[in-house]
Amino acid sequence: MMIVSHEKNVKTIKFNNSEVKNAIMKALISPKEGWDGHVMRVMEVGKEGYTPKHSHPWPHINYILEGKGILHIDGEDNEVKAGSFAYVPADKIHQFKNIGEDRFKFICIVPEEGHK
Repeated sequence: MMIVSHEKNVKTIKFNNSEVKNAIMKALISPKEGWDGHVMRVMEVGKEGYTPKHSHPWPHINYILEGKGILHIDGEDNEVKAGSFAYVPADKIHQFKNIGEDRFKFICIVPEEGHK
């Protein structure tokens, strides 16, 4: 299977819980599109927004596309901006926060089990 598309054609998933603020996700490539075992997602965190502070038994890879933020990993805050990348190991507490005036947008690649 092959896919060539655009992010605007992908359904937006909004997070609606008290541990998340102003964050959305789009799953761009997954087993459904032919990438067995992994999912590439685009995350967007709005001004003053954040993802949940959490951990899980799988790692993920991140690449920052736009904006600036803090990536908290295992007790350490790391400032990131467009062009930054990170590997978040399994079982480490982590969180993304937007610290800029514009949206904070990044790619997040996880094993299939990590995409809910």
